[in-house]
Amino acid sequence: MIHLILFSKKNTTMRVSVVRKSIKFTPDSRRVVARYFMNGIERTQQMVLRIMTLEEKEVLQTLEQTLREFARRHRNISAVFFRHCERIRPIIEEMQIDFDAMSLDRKMLIGSYCTMEYAIESAAIFNPSIVEDFDQTGLEAGEKRVVISFRATGEGHISSIVFRRGILDRDNNLQIMKIGNHIDKAEIEHKTLFNKERFLTKLSEMHTTDKYIVQIMQDLPEEFEFAILTNMLTTALKDPLIREERKTALQEILWLANSFYDLQFKHDSDITERVIFPISDSESRGIEDARFVRFVDDDNSVRVMATYTAYNGHTILPKLISTEDFYSFRVMPLHGEGAQNKNLALFPRKIKGKYAMLARIDGVNNYIMYSDRATQWNTPILLQQPRFTWELTQIGNCGSPLWTEEGWLVITHGVGTMRRYCIGASLFDLDDPSKEIGRLAEPLLSPLEDEREGYVPNVVYSCGAIIHNNSLILPYAVSDYSSTYGVVDMVELLDALKKSYKK
Repeated sequence: MIHLILFSKKNTTMRVSVVRKSIKFTPDSRRVVARYFMNGIERTQQMVLRIMTLEEKEVLQTLEQTLREFARRHRNISAVFFRHCERIRPIIEEMQIDFDAMSLDRKMLIGSYCTMEYAIESAAIFNPSIVEDFDQTGLEAGEKRVVISFRATGEGHISSIVFRRGILDRDNNLQIMKIGNHIDKAEIEHKTLFNKERFLTKLSEMHTTDKYIVQIMQDLPEEFEFAILTNMLTTALKDPLIREERKTALQEILWLANSFYDLQFKHDSDITERVIFPISDSESRGIEDARFVRFVDDDNSVRVMATYTAYNGHTILPKLISTEDFYSFRVMPLHGEGAQNKNLALFPRKIKGKYAMLARIDGVNNYIMYSDRATQWNTPILLQQPRFTWELTQIGNCGSPLWTEEGWLVITHGVGTMRRYCIGASLFDLDDPSKEIGRLAEPLLSPLEDEREGYVPNVVYSCGAIIHNNSLILPYAVSDYSSTYGVVDMVELLDALKKSYKK
């Protein structure tokens, strides 16, 4: 399908065609993870007491029935049950029960009662980004292997990151690889050592109440261990007389400490089976809108990096995730006055020796920032303001900038009347991307009539595109429910952008 848009500037009219492909990514409620479930201390204690009254034969029968029903839906579900039982070990031992003396079957059964299935994409699979895969072997001329990420949303609007792998052919048709049978969550390893000064700076940026920060942090050394801090905070939070303001401040300190971690997926899992599910307290209500980009450093080493928004129900924390193989991921919060709000997108390479980032720190305008560190962002520079009627509410990026010989291509989003989201395009100087040198006056992509219905109506949105065979490959979400992609000829697009600023 070809969607034609009109572009005009000083009575100059051009047509930029967007070829919408027929492929659709839709929510699949069959894709489930085995999630830890704890129904409060008192009710958990009652549940454990009931299980402890069962004879071993009844324990085994109940466990075998559970395994028959759920083992085929999860890889190594018994290990999950053991892990979830271990998580309530302190509760069990406080009940004066000898945890080590319990049979393995009884532990596994207890763990099964602390487990629930969660359909990670039952509500939506949307806001995609696309990057070139690390492995480009075994392809025909004009083909490219790609990885597409999505924001998957399930019950309670909890979001996570899921992946698909595919091959773009010479005609820009996408062949998606078969989806795996199981969903795997990663093993987690938290950062063990923190710098006190940088930790305090981030707490200040989060506006955590100073007096409670001092009470907890004053006795810690300049380099302190994760375990020491978390033990102090956990003990303080157990005080039955704790005031609500202090409780909130201590919880914010705890979830910041929990926000630094590494993820490791098993090598026998397919990329479609790996889900980056909310781990820390800072992202307990979801991981939103990951903008993945293939980053090439000055030494030509390659990483895939992404910014995303961690949300805990009341606070937003921008974070950075990095991988060199899609098996191991490093996750870190972003710092600085520019690391605020949503919509951060990293440039794919350094500019004059510095990292560069797009942001929408005030929720309305586009900004650009430069930094010596990928996690520290200050001094945002105003880059774009809403100008046209289809974007007068706000303008932001739709993913990381794309390098072209004519300039940095930035796919944008704009919000207009009736909260309608459209996708636009702008061009910026290669050496100084704070200089805008082209901008479409009309949307590149607007919701068609059959794209208007969904979880959030009247929205098309993307978190990242690539250039392939001199075409813009633009995956986009349809009304916060499903996803597809479109193709734009780069010659047409760049010609329109360059002519938009001709006098």
